[in-house]
Amino acid sequence: MDLDTIYSNFVNFISQNEEIHLVELKKVVGVPFIYIHGPIELTTAEKKIKEASSKSMRGKRLSSQTVYVRSDESLHVFRHRFYVPQRKMFCCGNLCVDCVRLSR
Repeated sequence: MDLDTIYSNFVNFISQNEEIHLVELKKVVGVPFIYIHGPIELTTAEKKIKEASSKSMRGKRLSSQTVYVRSDESLHVFRHRFYVPQRKMFCCGNLCVDCVRLSR
């Protein structure tokens, strides 16, 4: 699983909205930020990010987190990360579906 491919699919899914003129993904010190340009409301932008994120993660064991950073006239900035789950190292006794005991 390549996170760069997932991020490019994610940006493509967001860009398909007609209210959004430009979507930029910039990494600052390894942290990905999404710049959304266009006359779109903040709540709509958050909804589109969530939809694009779920489409990008479909069929993969990922989770995501989006944090609003700031807005300008026609610009919204978010910090968005995809997280790859870490493999469990021990059995916690809660009968999890991904239990280490069942993977051998």
